Amino acid sequence: MNILDTVIHQLYHIFLLTDEEKDVLQNGGVFREAEKRASIALSAFPGKYYSGELNPYNGVMYCNFLYWLSHYTYINGYINISDKIYSLNKVLHGVELFYEIKLPSHWSCEHPLGSVMGRGEYGDYFFFYQGCTVGASWHKDKLLHPIIGNHVTMYSNSKVLGCSHIGNNTILSANSYVINENIPDNSIVFGQSPHLVIKENIKN
Repeated sequence: MNILDTVIHQLYHIFLLTDEEKDVLQNGGVFREAEKRASIALSAFPGKYYSGELNPYNGVMYCNFLYWLSHYTYINGYINISDKIYSLNKVLHGVELFYEIKLPSHWSCEHPLGSVMGRGEYGDYFFFYQGCTVGASWHKDKLLHPIIGNHVTMYSNSKVLGCSHIGNNTILSANSYVINENIPDNSIVFGQSPHLVIKENIKN
C-alpha cells in the first residue's frame, strides 16, 4: 500500500472521509505538493531514515508528510480535510502540529511523541525531539509567541514560551525551559528561566 492509499484508508475508517474529500486528495494536487515538501524537508537531515521515498510506516516520515498534507489542504481551502489529517497525525504520533502553523521548508524530528509546536516563527533547519513545546505566554499584558532562528535543535522536554527569541545555531538542552528571554546566536542553553546557563556553541 503506497502513502496515498494509506492516508485515504486511515482517514476513511477513522474520520469518515467522504467521496468528495477522497477526490480532493487523489486529484486536487495537494497530495503531490505535500509529498514534495516532505521530501525536501527530510532530505535536509541526512540519516538512517529518508532515502528518497516516503515510508508511511516510519513515524518521522509520516508525521512530517501529514503536517504538510494538512497544511496544503488548509491553504487551499479544504478545512474539513485539514482537520481530519491534523487529527490523524495526533492519533498516530501523539504530536501537535496544527495546520495553520507555518513550519520552515527544512524541519524534522525524532521520536516526536508528546511535542507541541504552537504558534510562533520558525527558522529554517529546525529539529525537535520528544516532549518539546513551543507556545505562547503573557508578557506585559500581551499574549506573545516565540521567534526561533535558523539551525535550532530542541532536545527532549525542552520548552520555549512567550516573548522569547532563540538565536541561530542554538541548542536547547534536555529539560531546558526558556520563557520571555532572548538567547544569542551560537548558544547551548541549560536550565530554566530566569536562571539559565548559556554556553557557547562552537559547532556550526
